[in-house]
Amino acid sequence: MPTVSHWKKIRLPRFTPMNRSLEVDVLVVGGGMTGISVAYLLKKAGRTVAVIERDRLAQVDTGSTTAHLTYVTDLRIHQLVKSFGRDRARAVWNAGVTAIDQIERIVRNEKIACDFKRIPGFLHASLDGEKDERRELQRDAELAIELGFAAEFMAEAPIVRRPAIRFKNQARFHPLKYLAGIATRIPGRGSHIFERTEAKKFEAAGKQGAIRVHANGRVITCGAVVIATDVPLTGISSVPAAAALQTKLAPYTSYAIGARIKNGRAPEALFWDTSSPYYYLRVDAEGKGQYAVFGGLDHKTGQAKDTIQRFGALEKKLRQVLPDAMVDRRWSGQVIESHDGLPLIGETTARQFVATGYSGNGITFGTLAAMLIRDAIVGRRNRWSKLFAPQRKQVHGGVWNYLSENLEYPYYMLKDRMAAGEGKSLRSLRRNQGKILKLNGARVAAYRDARGRTTLLQPECTHLGCVVQWNEAETSWDCPCHGSRFGCTGKVIAGPAETPLKRVKKK
Repeated sequence: MPTVSHWKKIRLPRFTPMNRSLEVDVLVVGGGMTGISVAYLLKKAGRTVAVIERDRLAQVDTGSTTAHLTYVTDLRIHQLVKSFGRDRARAVWNAGVTAIDQIERIVRNEKIACDFKRIPGFLHASLDGEKDERRELQRDAELAIELGFAAEFMAEAPIVRRPAIRFKNQARFHPLKYLAGIATRIPGRGSHIFERTEAKKFEAAGKQGAIRVHANGRVITCGAVVIATDVPLTGISSVPAAAALQTKLAPYTSYAIGARIKNGRAPEALFWDTSSPYYYLRVDAEGKGQYAVFGGLDHKTGQAKDTIQRFGALEKKLRQVLPDAMVDRRWSGQVIESHDGLPLIGETTARQFVATGYSGNGITFGTLAAMLIRDAIVGRRNRWSKLFAPQRKQVHGGVWNYLSENLEYPYYMLKDRMAAGEGKSLRSLRRNQGKILKLNGARVAAYRDARGRTTLLQPECTHLGCVVQWNEAETSWDCPCHGSRFGCTGKVIAGPAETPLKRVKKK
């Protein structure tokens, strides 16, 4: 069964690696939803931009999204009000409304064929239990209406047959068709996109506040840099400042399956439940039938052994809702949670901008981040900038204690130092499998490919030294401390690590 997302069946346009030094107004590091969107908006605003992506565009978490376009946040509306107050809660959802409107406007103006459509979204009672949640859902519906949003309580939502809140005017689209459409509008007139181009070194150049970034043996000189990676790179920030930002973030791995529904009669809609972690479902029309994307069962990245089994559990749960669903692919992606449940978007040090902590609203908040950063760079006032600023103060103590979350970091450091490894011989390693082994008195991260060839790596994450864990579902090495991910041969897939795992010579 394919282990890539439903969206990756299309071919994205290709862009060459950077092979010369250049100068632009703004450098964007990262070619996912945020990076491509901010580059597009900046070029429209008259700035020259360069996007650099170390692999290919939209191949990591943007390519693994389920692309729910909703302003309804992972935090329930009553939680937002309790933590931030009514005005701020209203502002958070209004920001999401504006981001979806921005996507719709771009689709219309650029005539991008990406299956954009307005559809309803349903927040419904948990699929895992029989608890009566009608009263809580009714209160949330009433609160949403009071704050000005089109919501209504339903005694029974379609498909799931559970009490729910129906939210009008949510949306769906094909995320990679959309990004392909706007990416092709960026190059030209002094702007560029480069793939297979990795930022290696950042430095303040002193030339009227310029920044120099080294990549592919060349140098990009710019007036501002946007770090559009899930967990921000250090860039020109100090190491302590970058580490402080990273302590406000917690990477989670989420699982998804795609399934065809022959002769399906389910409404085209978005669904998500009240479970923790929650299940989410998207149903689209496709040809003469329908296609469903279903996901959930999140866990802290690098902190679960049963990754393959989670796909089977999702399939079983999906069939409870859609008995005729025929699963044809499965994949996983990363979700970044912040310390208080809202994204961190804005300037972290002079002329360097970040965008992260989107929770389950990556597509919506990625677009919002592009709008906020565009406005900051061109000097335009934006009413949401303080609400999402990375340096914001917690209101009412927040809803997520990042100190307790990061208590796991020293635990895993200590656990890793005491661990002896899973075996002492390469003979215990099956094909397409990775293990932490103790060979010749030293621990190694060992991987055997489909042909029987082995790769040995130093198992310490190149971010802060935690020992990586093998992820069977994605054939990757994942760090349990801060969520860095590496390919089976050590290549960086996702930060905060910026350098690959080091090779170990075979003896």
